[in-house]
Amino acid sequence: MRVPGAAQHPRVRAPRGPRTGSVVRCGPGTVTERRQVYAVCASLTAFGGPGSAVHRYARATRCTASGTRGLDQRRRGRDVKPKFADRFIDSIEFLAALFVGIVAADVFVSVLLRYFFGVSIPDSYDFGRLLLGVLIFWGIGATSYRGTHITVDLLYANVGARYQRAIDVFATLVLLFVVAVQTFTLYDKVWTTRADNVLTFDLRLPTWPFFALAWIGDVSAVILIALRTYRLIFHPELLTRVEQIKPVE
Repeated sequence: MRVPGAAQHPRVRAPRGPRTGSVVRCGPGTVTERRQVYAVCASLTAFGGPGSAVHRYARATRCTASGTRGLDQRRRGRDVKPKFADRFIDSIEFLAALFVGIVAADVFVSVLLRYFFGVSIPDSYDFGRLLLGVLIFWGIGATSYRGTHITVDLLYANVGARYQRAIDVFATLVLLFVVAVQTFTLYDKVWTTRADNVLTFDLRLPTWPFFALAWIGDVSAVILIALRTYRLIFHPELLTRVEQIKPVE
């Protein structure tokens, strides 16, 4: 197949397959074939200016360097589905954010009714402190997995990437142990609260469901921290540090 306008640009030739001799189409294939297509596409766009025959041929075959990469990425994006672990992580973070909104709304409405209308929500104090506890335990998983909790780095910022990874793995293992023990003790707290029949002050509602909800958040935190440990060891590229710490000068 002859490229229109190739006489003006003798170095530009139509891309042909290495075996069959057919025209190579832009799109995903082998790594070698994609590299050949990218090289030909770059040549077409470099030698053919806007409006020339070569440029029109490049656009007709979707053979621009950026377009080819974009088409390849779009096709790969349709083929790759979100992993179950990623969906689980997103769900935990959504629930933690939801509890933040509930606690904020409870405090705002309680203060608004008390100061402007002289009315208080029954058991607003008990609900507030219990929901705050639920929020804390659900937030442990989200912050621990992302590594966004408050840390004190005395040595971390002054060592190389290899030692930083080792410190991350060690710190995450210690955190996993602490949260696992905390989860076990909180499970015992749920059963003792239910056995003691602890109730709220105004509505006389049982408080153990709030402790159970907090315990579920703690279990989710153990799962997320374990997942972070696994990815730190075997797939560190899946975890990105939010902000690179700079040493104080």
